[in-house]
Amino acid sequence: MKKSFMKKIIKDEEGFTLIEMLLVLLVISVLIILIIPNIAAQSSNVQDTGCDAQVKMVQSQVEAYTLNEGSDPANIGALVTGGYITSEQTTCANNVQIVVTNGQAQRAASGN
Repeated sequence: MKKSFMKKIIKDEEGFTLIEMLLVLLVISVLIILIIPNIAAQSSNVQDTGCDAQVKMVQSQVEAYTLNEGSDPANIGALVTGGYITSEQTTCANNVQIVVTNGQAQRAASGN
């Protein structure tokens, strides 16, 4: 008699209770809520870093243009038409335009 009672207790305790599953879902939800903003911030930082690198590359081409032509380029279009950069290189991945002013490559001032 005792053996069948133990089997019944063990059989009834298989699986998870609703409370246990809800607690696990709650913990996972809280972790996701904490992680997603950090991922979004990292994405923005990566885009800024990529744009900085692209501005430096354009600046090096401005310097090459100045050495070859004897004067600073009037604008970024002079670099494109001279074959120093392609038109795709005038825009960063986050759609920020790169401009050349007074022999210096920089991000265009945003309207924000």
